[in-house]
Formats: sequence, C-alpha cells, structure tokens
Amino acid sequence: MLNLMKHGAISILPLAAGAALYGFAFGLLAAQTGFPWWSVGLMSATVHAGSSQIVAVEQFANASTVLGAAFAGAALNLRYIGIVASLSEILAGLSLRAKLIAIHMTGDENWALTMSERAKSKDIGASFLIGSGMVMICVWTLSTASGALVGTVLPDLERFGLGFAFTAAFIAMARGLWQGRPSILPWTVAFGLAIAMVYLGLPKAYAIVASALCGLLASHMIRQIRGSSQ
Repeated sequence: MLNLMKHGAISILPLAAGAALYGFAFGLLAAQTGFPWWSVGLMSATVHAGSSQIVAVEQFANASTVLGAAFAGAALNLRYIGIVASLSEILAGLSLRAKLIAIHMTGDENWALTMSERAKSKDIGASFLIGSGMVMICVWTLSTASGALVGTVLPDLERFGLGFAFTAAFIAMARGLWQGRPSILPWTVAFGLAIAMVYLGLPKAYAIVASALCGLLASHMIRQIRGSSQ
C-alpha cells in the first residue's frame, strides 16, 4: 500500500508542477479581486477544484454575491459526479471515511493519471489515487496561497495579460483529453453550444455544464450508432 502511494506521489509530480504555475497565477488574480491570501489557501484546501474556484472568484468579482459565486462553482463541479462514479471499483472495500478522503483528494489530474495507469495494471488502485492526490492538494493549496500573498503587493496584473494563464491551462488539459477523430463531433457540439449560450446571455458556468452534457449525449449517440452497425 505504501509503495503504491509513493508511486502515485512520484508519478504525479510533472502534472503537479504545471498545476503549481496556474495555481500561482490564480492566487495572484484572486488577491487582486479582494480575497485575502489565507482565504485563497483555505478555499483551495477545502474545495480543491481549480476550474470551479476560478469561476467562483470571477462571479464574485463581477456580481459581488457570495451565493451566486458558490452556485456557479458548484454547477461547474457537477462533472465530479461522473468522475466519482468511475472510481467505484477502485474505492470498493474502503471504509466510508477513507472513501470520503480519497474523493476529496481526487482532481482532474490525479484521476486521469490513475485511470490511465490502471488501464495498464489492475494493481493500481486507491493507494495510488490517494498518494497522487495528497501531492496535488498540497501543491495546489501552497501555490494558490503563495500567489495570493504576492498578489497583494503587486500592481494590476490583468493589464499584463496574466489572466490568459487560466485559458492556457484549460487548453493544455483539453489537449490531454483529445482522442483524435472520435472527439471531433462531441467537442464541436460542446464548443458550439457553449459559445451560443454565452452569446445569448446565459451565465458562463451554466453554459459550460449544459454544453458539456450535450457533448456527452452526442458521444453516447455515436457509440450507440457504431455499436449497432457492427
């Protein structure tokens, strides 16, 4: 168990280094919207979901309502329902407490790494997930808090284009999920609907969730059609 936790912790380091960079950028910008550094670190440790934190901070900065920001972040985190469901076999046999800890430590990066490694070896399981998750949550919390601490003494960074760090991070994560030609139609559906819904005035967080669900439906339909034709 300890060896697999160590294996997970070491394997996630390259992804953790990338997360630290955009975590630091997030902390910088969060501080300049009025968040104290300690609250940014606390949010990272308790929420541990970079994309929803970014959306929540953006919503808070624009609307100045805590409830709206929290709801927007929660809407974007709906994807974790599918992520947690995919871990049912891996988490089987753990106590409820251990399952909750493992789920809290699960993020996009260590989930993707765990599932990828498990496809190669069934020995990869909860220990690997927890080991990699411990590294990710520590790196994310420290990098965002550090960025926020530095952000309190720096000038307005938006005018230097630092906000694009988030866009670049999401592009990098999306590139890792690209599977070639089978992804073209679902991604086109998702991107097209997201752009259309935002253009029509739907809040960005809800547009992302709705378009993602439509993309998943398109992917399911493609699989069904291909399965029936074989």
